[in-house]
Order: sequence, then C-alpha cells, then structure tokens
Amino acid sequence: MPITEHLIELRAHLIKICVAILVVFLGLVGFSRKLYDILSEPLVAQLPANATMIATDITSNFMAPIRLTVFVAAFIAMPYILYQIWSFIAPGLYRKEKRIAIPVLVSSIVLFYAGVSFAYFVVLKGVLKFFITFAPQNVMPMTDIDSYLSFAMKLFMVFGLTFEIPVVTLLLILVGIVSIESLKDKRRYIIVGCFAVAAVVTPPDGVSMLMLAIPMWLLFELGLLLAALLITDQRGSDAAST
Repeated sequence: MPITEHLIELRAHLIKICVAILVVFLGLVGFSRKLYDILSEPLVAQLPANATMIATDITSNFMAPIRLTVFVAAFIAMPYILYQIWSFIAPGLYRKEKRIAIPVLVSSIVLFYAGVSFAYFVVLKGVLKFFITFAPQNVMPMTDIDSYLSFAMKLFMVFGLTFEIPVVTLLLILVGIVSIESLKDKRRYIIVGCFAVAAVVTPPDGVSMLMLAIPMWLLFELGLLLAALLITDQRGSDAAST
C-alpha cells in the first residue's frame, strides 16, 4: 500500500479516536464538578479543619473540572483507542504475531487501569499525608485546584505507564532484542535503575519513590516469568509438531 493510503487510513482511525473521546466527554461533562470532588477527596481528607482548596485564577473553577473530564473520557475510551491502533497495525502482522498481539493488547489495557487505580487508592493518599504532615506549623496548606490536578494527573500517568513494564519486557524478549539470561545477569543494575527512575519522575519524597520503584521491580520480574513460561510453551509446541 502506498504511503499516502497509509496516512489516509491513519487519519480515519485518529478521527474515530477523537470522536469516541468526544462522545464520552459529552456524556460526562455534566458531572465534571462531581468528578473533581472525587479526585480531590484524598486531599480534602488530609487538610486541617479550617483549610480548603483555592482557585488562584478566575477560570480555574471552570477549566480544572473540564480538563479532568477530558482525561477521564480518554481513560474510559482507552479500550476503543487501543482497538483502533490494533486495527491499523493488524494487517501488517503475521498470524503467529496476531496470536501474541491480542493478549498483549488486553494485558496493556488491564495493567494501565491497574496502575492508575493503584496511584489513586494507595499512592496518592500516602504522598499527600507525607507532604501535609511535614508542613510548618505556621503554614496553612491550601492547594490550588489547577496545581493539584496537574500533580494528580502526572502521578496517574506515571503509574499507568509503569504498570506496562511486564508487557514491554515480554515484547523485548519475544522479538529478540534481549534475552531472559541477559536480563537476569543485569538484574542488579535494573533494580538500581528502577529506583533512579522513580526518584526522577515522582514527587520529591521517599514514599512515592518507594511505591513506584518496588512495583517496577516486581513487574519486571513478572515480565521475566511470563516470557520464560511462554518460550517454554512455544518450545514444547514446536517439539510436539516436529
């Protein structure tokens, strides 16, 4: 297929993705303030009795819930988004590659949702409690709603992408870029790298760094285990067919 036809097809899939996000957004926009209340609940629960969230910009009261609604719409539409990406690349895959790609696609969706859920229900509360506890006594914590939204969205994206480590590890091994033995030999360096990456991408506190670095390490080990099981199964199937 000529490159122009590929671009036309890509544009069609991108339009479908945008339309899907827009449809979900329109269905949620009436609940945008409620969505922000749910997002801010972990912070409000940690604030002192007389403290509240504030808006330092006149448009923040409107734009912050709308931005959050766009993110939630994309989050809900993620299975459809990945399906469109799959529809675009599937015609270029062999049958064997398709059998592997479908479980990988489903696993990516589940792991991304798991990462965001872990960040909201576990990490966010611990990080906020750490920062508020160490605030000076003569300082009243009153967080701007835009700043809190950016902080939470960054945290969610970091953990959502981090939870894709098993899939990335599995794909790197299956396509032959690395081997299980080489990753096992470099395990100590990878663990140090997990802590280094966590220290860079998380807020400047030890709680969030540990809550990201330890899952990164465990997810890497899970990817190694899945790759070993899959390769063993493939070798057994090849031996049986031979």
